[in-house]
Amino acid sequence: MTVLILTGEEDVTADMVVVHLNAASVPVVRLDPADLTAGVALSGEYVHGSFRGHLSAGGRLVSVSGLRSVWVRRPGAPAARAAQPSAWLTEEAGQALYGMLRGSAARWMNHPDAARRARHKPWQLRLAQRCGLPVPATIVTTFPQAAREFAARFPDLVVKPVSGAHPQEPPRAVPTSRVAPDTDFAAVAYGPTLLQRRVAKRADIRLTVVGEALLAARKETPADADPDEVDVRFASAATPWLPTEVPPRVAAGVRAYLRTAELAYGAFDFAEDADGTWWFLECNQSGQFGFVEVETGLPVARTIAAWLARPAPREPGCADDRHLAAP
Repeated sequence: MTVLILTGEEDVTADMVVVHLNAASVPVVRLDPADLTAGVALSGEYVHGSFRGHLSAGGRLVSVSGLRSVWVRRPGAPAARAAQPSAWLTEEAGQALYGMLRGSAARWMNHPDAARRARHKPWQLRLAQRCGLPVPATIVTTFPQAAREFAARFPDLVVKPVSGAHPQEPPRAVPTSRVAPDTDFAAVAYGPTLLQRRVAKRADIRLTVVGEALLAARKETPADADPDEVDVRFASAATPWLPTEVPPRVAAGVRAYLRTAELAYGAFDFAEDADGTWWFLECNQSGQFGFVEVETGLPVARTIAAWLARPAPREPGCADDRHLAAP
C-alpha cells in the first residue's frame, strides 16, 4: 500500500516526512497536480460496477486502489504547467484527479472538501468559539461606521487579511498590523476588513496537531519588544521556540475543533496573555511545521509519517461511504 503526497517539487517540509516513510519501508509516490499532462498521467476505468484507476509520475505507476493515504500538502493548480494551460484544462484536470482519488479507500490529510471549508477565517473563529477556545473580539466588515463603533469599544486593535497570503506568485505574506488610534476606517468600504482586539501577549504558541497527537511550541515575547510588532512571523529572532505543555482545556478544544472540521492535521496559532490564557488566532489546515521541528526537536515529521503509514480503511460500499467526505 502506497502513500501519495500531493505537493510541489521543492517542498523541504514534505522531504522531512518522506525521510521517515522511506526509513519505515513505506512506498511513497509524490507528484504535483500542476504537472498533469506534462510528466504526470492518470487513467480511470469504470466498467461492470468496478473501478480501476492509475496514476503515473516520475516513471512510477501506482494503483488508486492501492493507496493507503493521501497527504494534500501544497499542491499546485492542476495542469498549470501543461503545454497549453488554461482555466478549462485546470478544471478538467482537477475534476479528473480529485474525482478519482475521492473514489479510493485512502485516508486523507486533509480531505479537499474539509480543507477548502477550513480555510475560511470567519468560519474558523465561530468554530473555535463553539469548541470552547477563547477568541479575541473580532469584526469582519465593509461598513466604516461599524468599524468605528468596534474601535470605540476596543481601542487597541490589529488588522489582518481575511484570506491569508496575497495570491501573487510566489505568494506574499501579509502581516498582521496594529491599527493607529486616529484611523478613520473610511477605506473599509472598499473591501472586507478583519479587525481584532490586540492580545497583550507574553508568548506566541504554535500547536501542531496530527490526529490525536499534540505538539506545542512556545516563543516568549521579550520584555522590551516593540508593542507594534504583533506578527510573530516578522518578529525578532532573539527568543527561540521551545516545547511546551498544552493546557487540558485547550487540548480538549482543539481536538473538538479538528473532529468537527473533519481534519486530520491542523497548525494552530495562539497568543498567550499575562494570565496564561491561550487566545485562538487561527488554524492553518496545511500550515508549515519545519521551523518548529528544527528549533524544538518536536517529532512532527515522524508523527505525520506514522499517521500516513497506517493501513487504509476498508473499501466502502454504498451504505457506508461517509469517509469519502471526511478524512
